[in-house]
Amino acid sequence: MGLKSRLKNFGEDKKHKHKAENHTINNEAEQEKQTRPKLKLTALNALELKLKDEIHSNLMDALDLSLISGVEEIDARKQISQVVRQLIEGQSAPLNARSRQQIVKEIEDEILGLGPLEPLLSEPTISDILVNNYHSVYVERFGKLELTPVRFKDNDHLMKIIDRIVSKIGRRIDESSPMVDARLADGSRVNAIIPPLAIDGASISIRRFPEDKLKLDDLVEKNALTAQMAQFLKATSKAKQNILISGGTGSGKTTMLNAISNFIPADERIVTIEDSAELQLQLPHVVRLETRPANIEGKGEVSLRDLVKNSLRMRPDRIVIGEVRGGEAFDMLQAMNTGHDGSLTTVHANTPRDALARVENMVSMAGFELPVSAIRKQIASAINIIVQLNRLEDGSRRVISIQEVAGMEGDIITLSEIFKFNRTGVDEQGTVQGSYIATGLIPDCLPKLQSMGCEIDKTIFLT
Repeated sequence: MGLKSRLKNFGEDKKHKHKAENHTINNEAEQEKQTRPKLKLTALNALELKLKDEIHSNLMDALDLSLISGVEEIDARKQISQVVRQLIEGQSAPLNARSRQQIVKEIEDEILGLGPLEPLLSEPTISDILVNNYHSVYVERFGKLELTPVRFKDNDHLMKIIDRIVSKIGRRIDESSPMVDARLADGSRVNAIIPPLAIDGASISIRRFPEDKLKLDDLVEKNALTAQMAQFLKATSKAKQNILISGGTGSGKTTMLNAISNFIPADERIVTIEDSAELQLQLPHVVRLETRPANIEGKGEVSLRDLVKNSLRMRPDRIVIGEVRGGEAFDMLQAMNTGHDGSLTTVHANTPRDALARVENMVSMAGFELPVSAIRKQIASAINIIVQLNRLEDGSRRVISIQEVAGMEGDIITLSEIFKFNRTGVDEQGTVQGSYIATGLIPDCLPKLQSMGCEIDKTIFLT
């Protein structure tokens, strides 16, 4: 509905067009807020919890876990379920069917899964799971945080779940190594930190990724950008423009990178490099690389910079770096300037200008005594497009600016803003109001986009 409305109004009088877009965005945001389903989680009462603990203890005494270690999870859950139901029948406590079923499910999750986290991991509307301590668990849904009724039994119970997560990928966590990055089987990113660094007890942060990969057209429907902005980004990806995606934590940088990467031609070889594998490029010729931390002796570490250097020997057409945050920025710029056009990366920054400043600082961290002017020339010739995303206070994620790196004026990198989100205020429900507009500047890269076969109408850049 939003996309059709914008396309229909495209080309009309500027004032009427902006008013219509603003009205569409605000109406759809309000409609989405009203249709958000509530999180349905039920917690066992004190009596049911006590009964569950007793049954779980009896089950561990009666069940030989070695017999189910090599069994498929579905079959193992069936076996555990049968035994648990028998143990429940032997109890005199009055339980309804719902409570029985929930006790069975929670015991299955304790033995084969991640305990109290399993119901949260199976809820598709949850994007982040934040365990502050064993009795405080929050989730993020639709850009907003919610407190859940989920609880761990105690800190030891929480530590057991953390150990289960990290041990599956060969990592370790203890007092000598009290923080770790890991990932779950579904690709979700996990960070865990324990005492003495975490003062109030162990903490887990899980960043989940949607099963249905969002495309640029989906982001248009969600009002994260307009069809005209999406058309421009598609063309820049196809035409091998180097793109830097900038934004804060949780602003949608990885989602945008995945969406833009869908327009890389299928016959190109892509090498992705990440600290913790998050990218889900839907392309046939992708080689995925991931860093490795040092072992218990402090040896064997493989950094992002090591992987960037190695990727240059792997004959990539494009290099995609999940996020630059150190000296690897220097090697990334070198790659972009030496035949690996069309590379993509993300960076944490609040504005496009801040993004360039961060890249400049990270290049300085590479250990080379380069003058500032030389670093800025490298940046200006390497990066073509900056896409700035923000997560607004109403929970929405929007592309607030698309800018082109226009070159150098003296020692200053010049930027040309092509599209922007013009914010006008906040309504009584807390929904951010505003509209997307083109600034009227024609990007310098337009002739290159057209020469590489990208059909793009010049009028999309007009105000």
